[in-house]
Amino acid sequence: MSGPIESFTTGPPIYCPPKGRMVLGEGPIYRASDSTLHWFDCLSTPAELYILPVDPVTGLPTGKEARILPLADSISVAAFRRDRPGSYIAAHYQGVCFLDEASGQFELVREIIPKAERDQRRFNDGGVDAAGRFWLAEIDVNGVNFDQNAWPEGYGEPKGRLWRYDPDGSLHMMISGGILCGNGVKWSPDNKTMYLNDSVGMKITALDFDLETGNVSNRRTLVDFRATGAEPDGLVLDTDGNLWVAVYATSSIMVFNPDGQKLKEIKLPAKYITCPTWGGKNNDILYMTTARDRTDNPDPSDDGGHMYMFKPSGVQGHVKYEFPG
Repeated sequence: MSGPIESFTTGPPIYCPPKGRMVLGEGPIYRASDSTLHWFDCLSTPAELYILPVDPVTGLPTGKEARILPLADSISVAAFRRDRPGSYIAAHYQGVCFLDEASGQFELVREIIPKAERDQRRFNDGGVDAAGRFWLAEIDVNGVNFDQNAWPEGYGEPKGRLWRYDPDGSLHMMISGGILCGNGVKWSPDNKTMYLNDSVGMKITALDFDLETGNVSNRRTLVDFRATGAEPDGLVLDTDGNLWVAVYATSSIMVFNPDGQKLKEIKLPAKYITCPTWGGKNNDILYMTTARDRTDNPDPSDDGGHMYMFKPSGVQGHVKYEFPG
């Protein structure tokens, strides 16, 4: 993570929920057809879906109120369904579902984690690849609470897995374990590399990706944060293949090139940054969800739990794909 690093700072939040700070904002996606920004407060009670109209040029809210829909279960990642207006494919705690934008109602598509194992695993992040396949990454619910420098004997490797759900309805386990907190599932613009963060494992990993078959191989560490204790959370890529990573508890979006070299850093007035997404008419506006400070002694100067934006100069975001099923 060495080399010359550019540093930038965002402005204040562009949206503050009327109820007060979000618990944990997650999963932002932008829809160009009506210039709306969609995201979740996945740990509120109940979990909530936000839909905010924004200006396609400035990126700022238009002044119209956001729609806020209560949800039956927690969701932290979703993608739009191609040719199915008003519907998302999403990962809820236990599997794949379709979510209706008008009502907030679920349609269970595939339960993967049995209810009896809900205290052991849950889904956290994912994404749709260029062939339209939906990928879902798990959290090892117990493993994330262990001291990573004193892993308990007898527990075995972390229990988090990576799954692929195809448009034909078939389900494939792609990584059978070893993941503590799966995050940031994305692909390089040339579709030859897949990225998968392990937040609690404190590393950004890369895998060789075969677009035709959907297979992955040669998983390796691209950026290792273990010496710093930083946790790479959600990520997006730009059209040059650089990774824009929300690094939790650091107030930073960190930008890395495909070789893992840190290029720049965007600082926010919120410590707990969770996930970025590109939006705007030219896909060149970076939106960022954040969480509020839930520690025993919250920092009064922290402005987390709101939505932020940043417009970098000369950068265009790599597109997010839609699910064709």
